[in-house]
Parts: sequence; structure tokens; C-alpha cells
Amino acid sequence: MIAGVPKESLAGERRVALAPGNVTQLKKLGLEVLLEKDAGLAAGFLDAAYLEKGAQIAPDAASVFERAELLLRVRAVAGDAVKDFEKLRRGQIVVGFLEPLVEAQAVARLAERGVTAFALELVPRITRAQAMDVLSSLATVVGYKAVLLAADALPRMFPLLMTAGGTVPAARAFVIGAGVAGLQAIATAKRLGALVEAYDVRPAVKEQVESLGAKFVELPLETKDSQDQGGYAKAMDEDFYRRQRETMARVVAASDVVIATAAVPGKKAPVLITSEMVAGMRAGSVIVDVAAEQGGNCEVTRAGEVVVHQGVTVIGPVNAGSTVPNPASQMYGKNLSNFLGLLVKDGTLTLNLGDEILRDTLVAKDGEVVSPRVREALGLPALANA
Repeated sequence: MIAGVPKESLAGERRVALAPGNVTQLKKLGLEVLLEKDAGLAAGFLDAAYLEKGAQIAPDAASVFERAELLLRVRAVAGDAVKDFEKLRRGQIVVGFLEPLVEAQAVARLAERGVTAFALELVPRITRAQAMDVLSSLATVVGYKAVLLAADALPRMFPLLMTAGGTVPAARAFVIGAGVAGLQAIATAKRLGALVEAYDVRPAVKEQVESLGAKFVELPLETKDSQDQGGYAKAMDEDFYRRQRETMARVVAASDVVIATAAVPGKKAPVLITSEMVAGMRAGSVIVDVAAEQGGNCEVTRAGEVVVHQGVTVIGPVNAGSTVPNPASQMYGKNLSNFLGLLVKDGTLTLNLGDEILRDTLVAKDGEVVSPRVREALGLPALANA
């Protein structure tokens, strides 16, 4: 079986589905690896590095789609990537980020093409699947990058400095959301010398926040039902978010930098920072809203733009994982290779739907959308044999 890696089609996407080091793992599974010419160049990987590991190089994307039975992508349905659907043929297998809960119609189009499609963002949060957790790998990069964006925009330095010219106080950073992105943001801000505080609706993460040297902000709110069985934050009602905003306003006002990372999988991000809260911050302060693509945690945020509101800079980064493409590709490629270890044996597809990981990530097969969650998003009835 040939595993094909075309260049990413989404405008501005610099990642690649496999780094050269991942090729060896796929060859051990009995796969041949075929990459489009310069597929990894934007991430810092030359074709020669892939050839050295035993991969083949195709002259163009058409050759990859024609020869490969298994197609490996990063952003498989976003933006211009949907144009690639015309190159797909019945029986091919597509694995990558499919954004199934927000781009359900795209999944339906994949099903119409007769392909078998796996959405890696649906990998369940179980111990056995940790090595395949593409969302955590992406969040690690995004949390790191968010702090760098803030440091670049802030008109002061992060660390405490005692100099001949006087003492420069440390910047105060407040991280909202202590998932993987938030924890990485905390660690990065601490390394740069900021005084860091953090809040999460899940009180269970307090120990993790404090282990990184940050102060956990405790709000007088009832949070016992704040996370699901997989450890993700659950959506709360609007009354909860209103009270949360009221009690959080003081901390936001005292901060030089706010990194907002609060998100609920498959749902619009909760608005936690109102325009009034932004106006209450000191001029020159910076907010980086990591949840911009999901609607944003800040009322002022505009995805993909930098907004200045009452002297406060609000940054809404999109596709932040692509801005650090080299390590992002390496981590994604490792997660993907580990996933393929479940799907491929001795070079042959072995679709064992008794495996929870394969069952949960399978979204299209035999011309049907098969994922219950995606069918619900499309308004389709449950399958009879589901």
C-alpha cells in the first residue's frame, strides 16, 4: 500500500503530514511513502531528507492522488483543500484534520466520493491513545506561540530587570484556560520572566498550574460539573459565564498580558472578556485570543486580525500551528504514524471497528457518514447498525 503526502492546499499552511523521521516508522508497517515534490520545504524538510529515509518523490499532487491508496493530510477540508476532493476516488483512505463537528458538510462530500475518512481530532482521550493525540500536540505549539505574539506586541519586557538605569518591574500575565495550550503558555511566560496567574473552570488543574510556578486564581463559582469524562471543559450556561466575567474583571484589569485559551470541543468558544473589561486594562496591554477561530473568548476579537480597542491590542491568531511548522510537523507526523499502526498491518488495511480509537475517528465509509456525532450535526438519523 502506498501512503501519499501531497502539499497542503490551505493558503498559508506550512506544515506537512510527515517529517522525514516518520518515514521509517511507516515503512516498518509495510507502507511505501510517496510525497509531492517540496511537500515539506515550508516546514524545513528537503526532498533529499525524505529520499534518504526511503520515501519516493512525485512530481506533482496529481501523481500522489493517482498512485496512493492512503492519503495523509494536515488540513484536509479547510479552505482550498476542498478542491482536492475532485482528485479522490472511491476506496481511497483519507486521514487528517477533518474538522468534522464544524465542517460536517465537507465530511458528507467525502462520503459522497466513496472514500474512507478518519478525523484525527476525534481520537478519544484514553491512555492508549495519548501517543496519537494530535490536538494536544497542536495546542502545545499554539500555547507557546501565543506568548511570543504577546511579547512582540507588548511595549515593555516580560522579566524583572535591575539595571543602572533603574528597576524595570516584571510584566503580569494572566492565562485563561489551563488545558494543554494554557499550560504551555504559562510555562513560556514564566521562562520569559513574567509574573503569571491562571484560571480554569476545572479546579482539578490547580496543581498543574502551580507546578509551573503560576498562581491559580480561584473564583467563588460552583464548578463541580465543569469537565466531561475525557477531561475536556464542558460548556456551561450563560448565567455561569456572566458571573465568571464579573469576578474575573479585576484580574484582567491588573494584567499586562492576557492569553485566552478557553475552548469547548465542537462548540463556539465562550465569551469571557467583554469590551468593557478590555477598556479597563492599561493602555499598551495585550490580549492574545487563541480561541479566535472558534469565535473568540474576547468580545473584541476578530479572527485573523489585530484590533486596538481603547489602547489595548487584541490579537486573534488563526492557524497558529502553521507558524511553527517544523516541530508542529514532527509531532503531528509522530501522532499520525502511531495511529496508522492501528490501521495497517503488514502493508494492508485492517479496519477493526472493535477498537475504540478507530471506531471513534472513522467518519465516512462506503458512501455514508458513519460518525454518530457528525450525523447529528448534519441532521441525519442514526444508522440502523450503529
